[in-house]
Amino acid sequence: MLTTELIERILATVPQRRIGLVGDLFLDRYFDIDPARDEPSVETGLTAYQITRVRSYPGALGTVLNNLVALGVGQLVPIAILGDDGEGYELRQCLAKMPGVSGTGLILANDRRTPTYAKPMYGDRELNRLDIKNRTPTPERLQDRVISMMDEHFPTFDALLVLDQVSEEDCGVITDRVRNRIAELGAAHPKRFILADSRERIGRFANVCIKPNQAEFAKANNRFLCSNRHVFLTKGAEGIEVIEPSGPHGYEGSTDIPAYPVDGPIDICGAGDSCSAGIACAMVTGADAVEAAAFGNLVASITIQQIGTTGTASPEQVRARWREVEQLHRDD
Repeated sequence: MLTTELIERILATVPQRRIGLVGDLFLDRYFDIDPARDEPSVETGLTAYQITRVRSYPGALGTVLNNLVALGVGQLVPIAILGDDGEGYELRQCLAKMPGVSGTGLILANDRRTPTYAKPMYGDRELNRLDIKNRTPTPERLQDRVISMMDEHFPTFDALLVLDQVSEEDCGVITDRVRNRIAELGAAHPKRFILADSRERIGRFANVCIKPNQAEFAKANNRFLCSNRHVFLTKGAEGIEVIEPSGPHGYEGSTDIPAYPVDGPIDICGAGDSCSAGIACAMVTGADAVEAAAFGNLVASITIQQIGTTGTASPEQVRARWREVEQLHRDD
């Protein structure tokens, strides 16, 4: 499936590609707490944790974005709704430091909060996460702006990645209206690669490729069988099953793409997002779906070895990992 020549072609070509992303862009904010500095609160008597460092990163859609940047994609345009708040300012600061990332698709709204995962790290232990999300429906005017941004930028994209992160119905970027417009774009441009990932509603996407895990696949209850695009069914340590489209009435045939073996401890946080980035990079350089899934597995095998952080894979790491894989094959 993968060869050195294909990997080099992917890595050499993605700097000339432009990829769009639409969906829920979060701020991941880590609070590093030093247990040795704990002190009692005079007011409450409770322990006051002392934060010694704050680390902020783009999360959710931003995790896919991080991986695309690391792999060397030349131009990236995230389309998302951010609050006109401190978290939104901090998130925009993070994005401004990332090479090739354009802020032209970001929509600021003074009546929405910037979705945020606040993660207190007590020494090397993560405490209960604190989530900031919008729990009221996304206003129609903001949905209109998301659709307008997609329509404006889509002709310039080599691929579009969709991330539906928010569990609450119609409270994030990917509302029913936005999802329907994505389906229309997919129908009008069947050769343009569009990949959707959704925690709760993967079965509602049509005319696009989808990347569910096994639980999401089962929950969808075959609703997506009317689509005519590939399914990249992720199976954790077992790899990916690529389900081939057979036409408008369902799917026929599949190929199992095994995961690459990894030694030592692993951290699967963000593995699916790194896999999506790898799949997209391969598809926009002319690989087929099976080759793209194999490249996604290769990228994920790198990121899961990065403990305590949401990992990424650089071209140098991809090459080094592939050399390890080839050596294993020769030893067998």
